[in-house]
Amino acid sequence: MARNAEKAMTALARFRQAQLEEGKVKERRPFLASECSELPKAEKWRRQIISEISKKVAQIQNAGLGEFRIRDLNDEINKLLREKGHWEVRIKELGGPDYARIGPRMLDHEGKEVPGNRGYKYFGAARDLPGVRELFEKEPAPAPRKTRGELMKDVDAEYYGYRDEDDGVLLPLEAQYEKQAVLEAVHRWKTERESRVSGEKQQEEEEEESIYTVYNEEPDDQEEQEEQEGEDGGLAFIAHVPVPSQKEVEEALVRRKKMELLQRYASETLQAQSQEARALLGL
Repeated sequence: MARNAEKAMTALARFRQAQLEEGKVKERRPFLASECSELPKAEKWRRQIISEISKKVAQIQNAGLGEFRIRDLNDEINKLLREKGHWEVRIKELGGPDYARIGPRMLDHEGKEVPGNRGYKYFGAARDLPGVRELFEKEPAPAPRKTRGELMKDVDAEYYGYRDEDDGVLLPLEAQYEKQAVLEAVHRWKTERESRVSGEKQQEEEEEESIYTVYNEEPDDQEEQEEQEGEDGGLAFIAHVPVPSQKEVEEALVRRKKMELLQRYASETLQAQSQEARALLGL
């Protein structure tokens, strides 16, 4: 206690006390806004903070300060902005105006907030720093979708392909492709025809021998003659029956088909008349 009393009695302490009484020494701003209990002083400290923010915002516009100095200035500005908010809350508690609601936004519009990081702002050259510029780049907005009415405005004859021949390019191309397609089709048809004709000739050569030919084969040796003998020891006679020709077989099949159709679809009277006609003709 004696030591503190001795300090208070020194010439420097008495000189400082005299200056404070005369108002020549600036009073230091409290570290916490809650330590101030007077409304005029609270507004005074708020104005002082705004003045400091304005000076630092003007300094940070200079891009030649360097990356580290610009980052420090930007941090100091954000710190002063938070402190200003504390003093505005304290002023409202002391019965003063609500600056957060009615105060000017002159300082806020100069800074930009990073999307998703509410509260921290970048001022001046700090917005062009490496790594910060990319944070403010926004993706291009998607093109607005057209309504059905707007889409129908673009539907005309050209949309349905009615004007494709007007440019004079499509018709020559179509003629060229059509000619090529015709040549390919003709070549394919000739190839198939040649293969078919050659196949028919080969088949005719294989079927050249008639199936209606009757061969009278005589036994060549004694054993075959013995096999043709009957059980009683007599010779077995071979009856040579005339085989009808192919034309006669076809006519018989046609007559048979006619009779079946008559029996199925013709009436009894028509069948009787047909039989009478056949009898008169000797068929």
